[in-house]
Amino acid sequence: MEVRRVRMQDGEDGGDTPGRSTSVITRTKPKTKKPSLYRVLLLNDDYTPMEFVIHILERFFQKDREAATRIMLHVHNHGVGECGVFTYEVAETKVTQVMDFSRQHQHPLQCVMEKK
Repeated sequence: MEVRRVRMQDGEDGGDTPGRSTSVITRTKPKTKKPSLYRVLLLNDDYTPMEFVIHILERFFQKDREAATRIMLHVHNHGVGECGVFTYEVAETKVTQVMDFSRQHQHPLQCVMEKK
């Protein structure tokens, strides 16, 4: 907190001391906290083609072919895989984009987000 003493001119503060009055002005700096982060996850299913999952990772998560293939195989072998970590609004948007795109192409792929 910053404290500054300000000398006022005669009578401006309504005080009884002519010519010498003091006021205190305080300024507080707002504390900013980092936003919560959310993991975006793909869930495995037995119907969505592997190539489609790779396409999702490249298109919506800007993964290169190698990284997308690695994540897709992790989802396939472990049932779930992380696509990225984002702020709430970005994660929510990515989940919606993936789910909408999957439905448009008639795939049951599930995408969820969880707080990190």
